[in-house]
Amino acid sequence: MKDKGKNSIGNFRLQIGIILFLSCVIFFYNKILGVVIFVGYSLITILNQRSSKVKKDEWSEIEKFSSKLDIASQNNLVKMPYPLIIASGKGSILWYNQKFHDILKERKILGEDIKNISKEIDILKFLNGTEKITFVPIQEKFYDISANIVAINEESENPDKVVLLYFIDTTEKYELLKDIEENKVSIMLIEVDNLDEVVKTTEEDKRPLLVAEIERSINSYAQNLNAMIEKKSQNKYVLAVEDKYIHMEMDKKFDILDHVRDLDIGNKLSATLSIGVGINGDTPLENHKYAAAAKELALGRGGDQVVVKNRDRLNFYGGKTQEFEKRTKVRARVIAHALVELINESSNIIIMGHVNPDMDVLGAGIGINAACRMLKKKCNIVIDDVNNGIKIIYNRVKELKDYEDTFISSESAKKLIEDNTLLVLVDVHGIDYVQNKDIVNKCKKRVIVDHHRKGPNYIEKTILSYIEVYASSTSELVTEMLQYMVDNPKLKVEEAEALLAGICVDTKNFYFKTGVRTFEAAAFLRRLGADTIDIKKVFSNDLDRYLKRAEIIKSAEVENNVAVATCPKDIKDPIVAAQAADELLNITNIEASFVLIEINNDILISGRSLGDINVQVILEKLGGGGHITMAGARIKDSTIDRVCELLKEEIGEYLKESDK
Repeated sequence: MKDKGKNSIGNFRLQIGIILFLSCVIFFYNKILGVVIFVGYSLITILNQRSSKVKKDEWSEIEKFSSKLDIASQNNLVKMPYPLIIASGKGSILWYNQKFHDILKERKILGEDIKNISKEIDILKFLNGTEKITFVPIQEKFYDISANIVAINEESENPDKVVLLYFIDTTEKYELLKDIEENKVSIMLIEVDNLDEVVKTTEEDKRPLLVAEIERSINSYAQNLNAMIEKKSQNKYVLAVEDKYIHMEMDKKFDILDHVRDLDIGNKLSATLSIGVGINGDTPLENHKYAAAAKELALGRGGDQVVVKNRDRLNFYGGKTQEFEKRTKVRARVIAHALVELINESSNIIIMGHVNPDMDVLGAGIGINAACRMLKKKCNIVIDDVNNGIKIIYNRVKELKDYEDTFISSESAKKLIEDNTLLVLVDVHGIDYVQNKDIVNKCKKRVIVDHHRKGPNYIEKTILSYIEVYASSTSELVTEMLQYMVDNPKLKVEEAEALLAGICVDTKNFYFKTGVRTFEAAAFLRRLGADTIDIKKVFSNDLDRYLKRAEIIKSAEVENNVAVATCPKDIKDPIVAAQAADELLNITNIEASFVLIEINNDILISGRSLGDINVQVILEKLGGGGHITMAGARIKDSTIDRVCELLKEEIGEYLKESDK
């Protein structure tokens, strides 16, 4: 190395001497030209010398590292038939061979962090025992990386470690596997979920044209996807599609939903599709099971949407239209009769709702309990927390002789569970929202009665599931069922008022999600003695609550017709927050409102909408759910400022997608 340094200095001096001699000769004939040539050639020589010095410095570092290895090791490393990097335990590149140098195409990486080559290379993983990382992208190719750990300075207490990384080109394997994955067959199940209703609203001579146009649109869609299509019935289709086309449709948000919804052949209602897609199963049969479960979930969420089930992962698309009320009560009658049989076969019945039970939970629970009493079956309602929203009705009902032992805690309910106990879940279908998970898991026989859009964490293995998203409330569903469960049902006035109060709360006094069947249920309860004046008194507010609500509204920030408000820290009543969200919709040009409140280190969000903005889709991204016009979410262990920031991001994303 010293001889090379001396030769380099000698060469530099010789070059300067030659330039000086030639410049003197030219200077004798032309002074200006001589000076210019001398200066120019001197600069070029100096720059070349510096560039050469940089290269020599880099390779001197490599030689310095190589000097620590024995001759045999050096020969093996240099002659290695595939790319190799030697890195320090901290990820700094110490050495690499010519094969890896060829990959980088003149790029110098000595001394750089290994992550500059690819972020997927993590030295710590290798040091912790990982033997191989597969399909790492580098310069438009893919490599499998294996590693050996070598300790140097072993005589010291803390020997240094270096990592030898071997790169095996697996680009062809990666492309082959990618091609196989993209050509795997996925299953898509399509159902026109309101065909009968749409046809009935169309003039008779145009009905065949409408049905034909819907079918033509679906067949054309299948043709564009190069899919095999089979029509199973008048409104149901099965498609076998390659995975690559499914991923393309996911990027396009399944625009077939918009196309069918926009069909206009004189129909007064828009046709909507419910689509379930099953992908990534081991066999086409498994994908069909995924697709069936996904379509059931799409229908349970109100239709007009696509649910993609990728093993345990779910993706949702669409679902932006209002649910359509079904006029027929056939299903209500069938469910009612099935529930009566289950009640008669059971040893006892336990009724439970969601955490922080509201008036709809209490009303529906009291309605089911009344049916059990008339069927002469022992029944209990689980209520752990009696909040201000249900306190008045709860106290009235509890004073009744028949309700002395009806309301029990979760702990007491667990002691009553037997093999033949029937659990009826009201106003909830998600395992994360039930009042007590242990009760759900312990009961073998489970029934769900709910009106919320079906979420991804719904409780499976239920004997009976009655989820109708068109309904205003669970109390409405229970009121309908009561008329079929018992001949000439006779409810106590307090029971009828509890059910009517549940309907009033969820419809905001018959403003939201109110259909013909909602008024029919209310009329039935009114005939049984429910007094609307009494219910009005239950929901009247004291001055303190009114002022708190005004304080929340005052904090609202409005952007793009969406109001977001946060409750002051001294307000701990979620009902006040929900009422404030309702009140914000009474303000001109506010189409949706969100109110955040902090309770026990959790952030609760109440979302309300007039219908044009889907608050359920927005809050579902934050782990919540509900309906288009009314939804909620609970975020654990966070701050109200952080959740507010996340909420605004989701609102922005939703509005951006809606504008497309």
